[in-house]
Amino acid sequence: MSAADPRESVRYIVEGGRKLSGTIEPGGNKNAALPIIAAALLTAETVILENVPRIRDTETLVDLVRSVGAEAAWTANNELTITAKNVRAVDLDPELCAKIRASILLAGPLLARAGHVVLPPPGGDVIGRRRVDTHFLALQQLGATVSADRNYEFKADKLKGADVFLDEPSVTATENALCAAAVAEGTTVLRNAASEPHVQDLANFLVALGSKIDGIGTNTMTIEGGRKLGGARFRIGPDHIEVGSLIGLAAVTRSKLTIKNAGVEHLRSTLMGFERLGIVAHIVGDDLIIPAEQSRRIREDLGGHIPKLEDQPWPAFPADLMSIAIVTATQCDGVILMFEKMFESRMFFVDKLISMGARIVLCDPHRAIVAGPSKLRSGRVESPDIRAGMAMLLAALCAEGVSTINNAQQIERGYERIDERLNALGASIKRIPAR
Repeated sequence: MSAADPRESVRYIVEGGRKLSGTIEPGGNKNAALPIIAAALLTAETVILENVPRIRDTETLVDLVRSVGAEAAWTANNELTITAKNVRAVDLDPELCAKIRASILLAGPLLARAGHVVLPPPGGDVIGRRRVDTHFLALQQLGATVSADRNYEFKADKLKGADVFLDEPSVTATENALCAAAVAEGTTVLRNAASEPHVQDLANFLVALGSKIDGIGTNTMTIEGGRKLGGARFRIGPDHIEVGSLIGLAAVTRSKLTIKNAGVEHLRSTLMGFERLGIVAHIVGDDLIIPAEQSRRIREDLGGHIPKLEDQPWPAFPADLMSIAIVTATQCDGVILMFEKMFESRMFFVDKLISMGARIVLCDPHRAIVAGPSKLRSGRVESPDIRAGMAMLLAALCAEGVSTINNAQQIERGYERIDERLNALGASIKRIPAR
């Protein structure tokens, strides 16, 4: 099935209060698929990627990959074949780049392959300032010259390995540095690197192409550059953020759900975070079972103190699940402080939850106090970004009455056919073009 048209504006009409049941499998990790699609430009050989989510963001990045001379075709529902025999240095389409944050992931691969790239400022979710300085500093240490005016320009006659310390463990900067280091002459040591599951997936993909990388899954990776890169068939891992979203879905709708092939090896911090809210998932092989019966009682800290759930760099609780956790907390008994450390605008969606009846005090751009349980009522709300949009969908599914979610195409940037897949579990979500 083809992905939604990236230019289409849609809204969801959601009937709340329905119990769900059944089995669902998460899609491929969007945040792994995007850098891996970009990294396919590093080799002239054919790359076949399996379990690629057909969502708006991947479709947009595929268009950008085609624009630099690569051939890219969907050869099955979630299988993408890319052959980049001839990659040229071009000024990337500013309209396409403005649609997704992931456009910046082309900097490292295009610099390595073509020696020059002009990149318009990337777009994506409006969740606060998302600095790009770390990308510049990393690529400069590998031999690139970088200038930033209206656009970002990268040049390099030859990339050379280096001892690179990232000034913050940025996921996308780590990914750009990995791609550049894979073709740089000599050895690169990448320190203070991000180590999220999607970064690990990219590193393992580069190994499949012929790279030698030690330290995958840690904050220090050593890359032996200059090796000949070939083709590969590679399967994208499951999206741990989607798995967390589905745990929240089961919790707020009081439903029993089975999440198949959940990638449980990457879920320790996620499961611990939900356990703090009184939501327990059982691991059976590589599946998760979330029972309908839960305590839904927020666990106090020792001494009866108000607990806190905070995000931090991997392997701590993921920032992308804070919106989901906030909605889940509205349906749990107790008080909890939610501390979103990474983006200063991500919390602002809570005003929409408050309009639906949630009891939340927004202390500042990073902290909110949630008191539950709250009986949510239907409303007409907006989807401000991917994760907050999914959180609003969860709120609508557990609210009384019929809700409208405008700007729902934001949700579809990260969740493939989410309306169809949740309707198969018993939800009632109508997807209609926005007028």
